[in-house]
Amino acid sequence: INRIAAGEVVERPLDVVKELVENAIDAGASSISISIEDGGKNLISVSDNGCGMTRDDLELAVERHATSKLQEEDINNIEFFGFRGEALPSIAAVSKMKITSKAVGSENAYQITIHGGDKLGLQPASRTSGTTIEVRDLFAFTPARLRFLKSERAETAAITDLIERLAFQHHNIEFRLIQDGKEICHFPKMALDDLISRAEYVFGKTFSENMELINYSQDGITVSGLIGSPTFNHKTSSKMYHYVNGRMVKDKLLIYAT
Repeated sequence: INRIAAGEVVERPLDVVKELVENAIDAGASSISISIEDGGKNLISVSDNGCGMTRDDLELAVERHATSKLQEEDINNIEFFGFRGEALPSIAAVSKMKITSKAVGSENAYQITIHGGDKLGLQPASRTSGTTIEVRDLFAFTPARLRFLKSERAETAAITDLIERLAFQHHNIEFRLIQDGKEICHFPKMALDDLISRAEYVFGKTFSENMELINYSQDGITVSGLIGSPTFNHKTSSKMYHYVNGRMVKDKLLIYAT
């Protein structure tokens, strides 16, 4: 049942990276490092310096329909990208997962290992505050899904685009993307109001020099960000990034409108 349900969340390595990085953002991390091998099929590792999880939260996070994020019975709280605990069991059901975490203020770190949805034990570990999640051999327990994956190059390109979009929105967080041991992206932490500098890192200097800051409000709706000057064009819409309430969206209506 878990492996079938995993298909709702995990169709390709990109989905795993998105879930794990958004968890790190929710955890208040100021630095996030992502490592992948073979386009994410052999390894996806996301390490952050966020608030971490206690032993009890770590055990709870890998249970179906459970979360380590809500401290009170407030299910209507939508300040988070997702509930760490909803995606983790789905990912663990189709891979070999290892989670190492240490809560801020805690003296001990703990590590839990799950293969194909089966828990192999929880034990003490060593690390600074934060969380590291390793996902190896994606779809090892559901090999039929491997045939639907694209090439290593295509999967890596999709992950790179995702990190660029997340880095542009969360420019107060440092992001690193490492492929097969080589760093291919690095976006340093910047001030919350320094959107132009972040745009230079993500899009390049030519783009940033032709962008203008916008901030407009009407009827309770605010539109803010960067827009290209009328004389500057790009041949495709791939560099149009849209966010609604801090969440990435891809919407044809927004693309046509901008």
